[in-house]
Amino acid sequence: MLQAIIESAIDGIITIDSSGHIESMNPASLNLFGYEQDEVTGKNIRILMPEPNKSAHDGYLERHQRTGEKRIIGIGREVLGLRKDQSTFPFRLSVNEVNYDDRRIYTGFIHDLSKEKSAEESLRKYTAELEEKVKDRTQNLQHLIVELERARDEASSSLEKEKELNLLKTRFVSMASHEFRTPLTSVQLSASLIDKYSDKKDFHNVQRHTSKIKHSVSHLTGILNDFLSLEKLEAGKTEALIQEFDIVSFSEEIIEEMQMLAKNNQNIVYQHTGVISTAYLDSALLRNSVINMVSNAIKYSGENTFIEFNTEHTGAEICITVKDNGIGIPMEEQKYLFEPFFRAHNTGNIPGTGLGLNIVKRYAELMGGEVFCKSDQNRGTSITLRFKQ
Repeated sequence: MLQAIIESAIDGIITIDSSGHIESMNPASLNLFGYEQDEVTGKNIRILMPEPNKSAHDGYLERHQRTGEKRIIGIGREVLGLRKDQSTFPFRLSVNEVNYDDRRIYTGFIHDLSKEKSAEESLRKYTAELEEKVKDRTQNLQHLIVELERARDEASSSLEKEKELNLLKTRFVSMASHEFRTPLTSVQLSASLIDKYSDKKDFHNVQRHTSKIKHSVSHLTGILNDFLSLEKLEAGKTEALIQEFDIVSFSEEIIEEMQMLAKNNQNIVYQHTGVISTAYLDSALLRNSVINMVSNAIKYSGENTFIEFNTEHTGAEICITVKDNGIGIPMEEQKYLFEPFFRAHNTGNIPGTGLGLNIVKRYAELMGGEVFCKSDQNRGTSITLRFKQ
């Protein structure tokens, strides 16, 4: 039984006599070093060691037997092994001394660290690359903020006479200062902590903060995409490219993607009504619109809730509805819902630019459609897109 256990062990097990000659190696250790049993039996253990350990080993063994001084025995450490093909690999070695039949035998237990070391090196390179990307992205974002502030100042001179446009400017300043500052601060803090944890080889915390950086960068990318979409709309550069596609497959792909962003136990339920599924719309503009609608439903709804996503094709028209049971929109503020930079007062600290539904409305109009909203505060919101076919 003991022999079977040794031969089936995942880690390598090697025994040597008091003069340092190999008595046995289990299959795992033979596989690690690339030898057959008859090639190593009776050979000095030094054949498995690269310099400088190869030259020092006999001296260490003699010194231990003479003085009882222990450098590895009963302690263990990381060392390099030398394979038959002269390549090396890292492993953790622990050695025990055994007195058996008036003989002194040393047993070494070997755990291959190649994968762990490779993973550490990959993580180190990934962290360095990510830090560089964060640095570049932060510089770009800071430049963008300067450009946005300059654009805000230029716009303010022409908007001062109009109360409604002044209100628009105020919303923009409030949104930009909050939505950019928060993730940038998170990126800066996490990047600093990555340096700290990298020195300590605390890879768990390094991965945790790289995840925070990726989340913040993703959030900032979403904000920039909203600004770019608005800029193209304002400049008249966005046109609808009507094409044929399957609305059911289109919707299922979006749901699969958005479900990954949902909160804990938050489920998106999709249903299509009608025997026809062929749509004639701009799939890119519609995709952007639906993602905005579903993102809002996820953002403004709590955990353990359902989000309804319905498509209906009557033959004459297509209706797309996203309904949630979230915080809803106060009745008195619903008239401002599709204005740029508008955010209801009950959104609190929930992040957002206030551009999403404005972009949805303008995209729908480019495709000849309409947008409708029904909402009750604290009872949820339903947004519907309607298109003639």
